Amino acid sequence: MNELTSYSRTRTFWLVILRLLIGWHFLYEGIIKILNSGWTAYPYLMDSQGFFSEYFHDLAADPGFLAVSDYINIYGLALVGLGLILGCFSRVASIGGIVFLALYYLSHPPFIGATYMMPTEGSYLWIDKNLIEIGALMILICFPTSRIIGLDRYICKLYKCK
Repeated sequence: MNELTSYSRTRTFWLVILRLLIGWHFLYEGIIKILNSGWTAYPYLMDSQGFFSEYFHDLAADPGFLAVSDYINIYGLALVGLGLILGCFSRVASIGGIVFLALYYLSHPPFIGATYMMPTEGSYLWIDKNLIEIGALMILICFPTSRIIGLDRYICKLYKCK
């Protein structure tokens, strides 16, 4: 039996649901930023704390880098979301999502004593929703359901992927 089709229907169903949920989260975040023409990452970057805060503050302080960062954030989030929802280049989309989430985690690490102006949904210590979503994307990389249900199925047939 092929490794890609050896998942039970229940496992496939829930892995696809996980992919769709995470995809929707990324797509929605991108769309909201696209629709808000004045959106910028500036306040988020300036609110950064932790080991890499100086890097994020420098990024926000440079108008050119900030413009590039805003563009990548806006359209990158939307593309990651579309890739996951459609099951199109979902491995690349998952890796892109992991990079975004890792940067968000490093920008706003959930450490003791860290207080941010941006509201949070709860109290975290070391593990937050970004880290959990990174773990979920790692699972999606290991179990590529987009080759069963998704456009990757057709892309792989066309290019004879392994």
